[in-house]
Amino acid sequence: MVFFSSFQIFLKWESRPRTVLILTKPNSTSVRALCSEMVRWLNYDKRMDVFVEPRVRTELLMEGSEFSFVQTWEHDEEISLLHAKVDLVVTLGGDGTVLWAASLFKGPVPPVVPFSLGSLGFMTPFQSENYKEHLETVLKGPISITLRHRLLCHVIREAAKDELDTDPILVLNEVTIDRGISSFLTYLECYCDNSFVTCVQGDGLILSTTSGSTAYSLAAGGSMVHPQVPGILFTPICPHSLSFRPLILPEYVTLRVQVPFNSRGHAWASFDGKDRKELAAGDALICSMAPWPVPTACLVDSTHDFLRSIHEGLHWNLRKSQSFDGPRDS
Repeated sequence: MVFFSSFQIFLKWESRPRTVLILTKPNSTSVRALCSEMVRWLNYDKRMDVFVEPRVRTELLMEGSEFSFVQTWEHDEEISLLHAKVDLVVTLGGDGTVLWAASLFKGPVPPVVPFSLGSLGFMTPFQSENYKEHLETVLKGPISITLRHRLLCHVIREAAKDELDTDPILVLNEVTIDRGISSFLTYLECYCDNSFVTCVQGDGLILSTTSGSTAYSLAAGGSMVHPQVPGILFTPICPHSLSFRPLILPEYVTLRVQVPFNSRGHAWASFDGKDRKELAAGDALICSMAPWPVPTACLVDSTHDFLRSIHEGLHWNLRKSQSFDGPRDS
């Protein structure tokens, strides 16, 4: 089987994009000003229909009635129809805004063009100062894209006898299972395709995508992984063991993390840092690779953008060079 995300992928439009969704970081004056300017340009100059969130449309209408053409949705049920209406998504913010954009699409995701207006961005290669030039390039195509894998998660309650307790939960970065407010170690049994993996005794466990490898997993000692490498990172959080090293598992496996009946406390699962759910004894989390990745536009290509992000965002391997006063080997 060939996984196409293992190759550099290019996007070529079959027809001119006509509808764009702009998502913004809230409570930022500079982002609000840029959003207003971009909305005008996309509608007046590029003749595109523009969607924004209800909050943003209200802010735009407060600036003037000239923004009455901007569209939005009134009910949460309408969000599920966005993928059929929107050709392109533009985010103005940091990685959190990209995560928010991904969360709005429970199935296929339109191409996302992420502009960097946040505090830290591993997924936001575009600078807002040149937004017209960047968007012209994207709209013309073809462009390089990064297919960012997502995880598909379900919670199973012990009382439900293997019936799914939750609707599917999609995460772009990671799902974290930790001890929450409990003073006891987290005790978790982990299985991979029904094969026993290990018991986690510590503060918890992170199941991460490769896009999320530079987030919480990195802070817990996990490896940084190119976002187009298909895989699931298995990273313990402060394990009470000297030999518990992180793993990288293939993307086709299904993981089951269960709170055993002899656990002293409950565990808590969070999905991209939100929607925390308590896991009692016997409850389990099922996690696998979702069939709907998030395609994000590249400034150059996926490898260049990834290396640039870890150099600029983390100052990776930044070290003063050795002095040189002539060759020493003879």
